[in-house]
Amino acid sequence: MKSIIQLSILSMFMLLSVSCKKDTKATSPAGEMAPVAEATGTQYSVVPARSLVTWAGSKLAGTHTGTFQISEGSISVDKDKISGGKFIIDMNSLTNTDLAAGSGKEDLEGHLKSADFFDVANHPTASFEITKVTELEGAKDANSLVYGNLTLKGVTKQLGFKAHINYRGTGVSVTTPEFSFNRTDFGIKYGSSNFMDVMKDKAINDEVSLSISLGAM
Repeated sequence: MKSIIQLSILSMFMLLSVSCKKDTKATSPAGEMAPVAEATGTQYSVVPARSLVTWAGSKLAGTHTGTFQISEGSISVDKDKISGGKFIIDMNSLTNTDLAAGSGKEDLEGHLKSADFFDVANHPTASFEITKVTELEGAKDANSLVYGNLTLKGVTKQLGFKAHINYRGTGVSVTTPEFSFNRTDFGIKYGSSNFMDVMKDKAINDEVSLSISLGAM
């Protein structure tokens, strides 16, 4: 059973230069990778047990959901502002959460890990490195906009998304409301009606939804 869905990942995130200006934009489309500056301040290590990427992919027949584990990373904080950082996503940890064992769960996970989608045999990890963080006003579920370079399946693009960042004396936590990215920007075109001749009810949505929780100490 070749069920399919949209990717996720990456990932979670905060990391480079922080602007003083207030920003009111939301998620930005993928663009060319941006330069990364050297992080300053105190560096905190990402705690895998407190970090997770949740994904959702859909087609006309329904939606599949799942998670990825974050294996390692760091976040630097300078004067209560994120100044840099990077985290690594373990692509082999891909798990489906809406199907029960024996009812297509294993087939779906295997297909998503195959060359049709994430090709984890050749690309076992993905990464996100922050390039800029700006303040966000007027959003109930976020206080910041995070921009960074997402590397997925060997392709690097810059993404931007909303996040709620909580600074503590012993670390930092980051959570994001659901946001989306276009999987075909990263060369994942299986089932896309924009690149393949597929029936409408079999076409897989190009947009993949993600949400991230990240804890660093």
